[in-house]
Amino acid sequence: MEEKTRNTLRQILTGKGLPDLDLPFLILILILVCFGLVMLFSASYAVAMYRRGDPYAYVGPQLLYALVGLAAMIIASRVDYHLYHKLAWPLFALSLVLLTVVLFMPEYNGCKRWIVLPGLGTLQPSEIAKFSVILLFSHIISLNHGRMKSFSVGVLPFGLILATVAVLMLLEPHLSGTLLIIGIGAVLMFVGGTGLKWFGLAAGGAAAAIAEAVIFLPDLVPYAANRLESWLDPFADPLGKGHQTIQSLYAIGAGGAAGLGLGNSRQKYLYVPEPQNDFIFSILCEELGFVGAMIVLGLFLALLLRGLIIATHAADKFGALLCVGFVVQVVMQAVLNVAVVTNTIPNTGISLPFFSSGGTSLMMLLGEMGIVLSVSRQGNQGKL
Repeated sequence: MEEKTRNTLRQILTGKGLPDLDLPFLILILILVCFGLVMLFSASYAVAMYRRGDPYAYVGPQLLYALVGLAAMIIASRVDYHLYHKLAWPLFALSLVLLTVVLFMPEYNGCKRWIVLPGLGTLQPSEIAKFSVILLFSHIISLNHGRMKSFSVGVLPFGLILATVAVLMLLEPHLSGTLLIIGIGAVLMFVGGTGLKWFGLAAGGAAAAIAEAVIFLPDLVPYAANRLESWLDPFADPLGKGHQTIQSLYAIGAGGAAGLGLGNSRQKYLYVPEPQNDFIFSILCEELGFVGAMIVLGLFLALLLRGLIIATHAADKFGALLCVGFVVQVVMQAVLNVAVVTNTIPNTGISLPFFSSGGTSLMMLLGEMGIVLSVSRQGNQGKL
């Protein structure tokens, strides 16, 4: 047993004796990380200088988080992903504790989404919740994939899990995170074999849940109503609720086909309120234009397709579901972010993966990508 443990640690540290990981997927990740860091610096240095007197206030910590995240990705890619079967329930329990703790934290922009860690920065529990839900759903489905058509196995446990997480996140409130987690859960249930008839019933259940939220979460109603009003007519309150959306649309329109050039955005000079975070894509469009925007969307699409290819070659159901869950999370979040900054959907406060400032998000994303690479190694086992 000790010899096996030593061999496992040796493999993790050196990589010797392990099958090759998926190189195209790794290259896509590295491109997104590097591209994201460049755009974050370009989009954030003006607001960083204004708020903190340091143009590197956002990109500096993000670079550190990226390095830590890449190290975590490498380690995760060398660890047998079957280990996560044992961590599924404990990690989910931890995420519920953190989602509860965050409700007692100070508000920022009317929301309670971050746990303040003195001397270390902040922790966003919703990022851990996304990971834990994907892990737990993959764990349950892989153990019960032959019985997923039944309500008791294929619907009830997943509905209870999503409902618990959704209630806690709506209390923050975090509408975008709630929608994202429910969407990821639905995709995994569909891929895992849940009967199609249950999805129709789920639509009715969602309507009932919204009605219950109106009754039991009254603070959520004005929050959602304000977002809806500013979406339908942002110019009705150009200096208030509609300001962020209007400035974002100005930035996108100013970019045209080829953009103003990297670093040449005008809207990042305190016009777009959060150019380093939720609205970084609008600055990207202004500086790199339609062409740059299509390149970014193409990278996310390529990541999705490559992840699905890895999933189809996975050694087992658990690995395939992990791949699907993680790459769908990234792409779904990117689509929601782009929809927000273009005013296609109401502003829900969702970040752009790999680009927006946020240490917890970046490290969790890279750790998840490491697990996908681990699945790719296991899928390549028979090719040695």
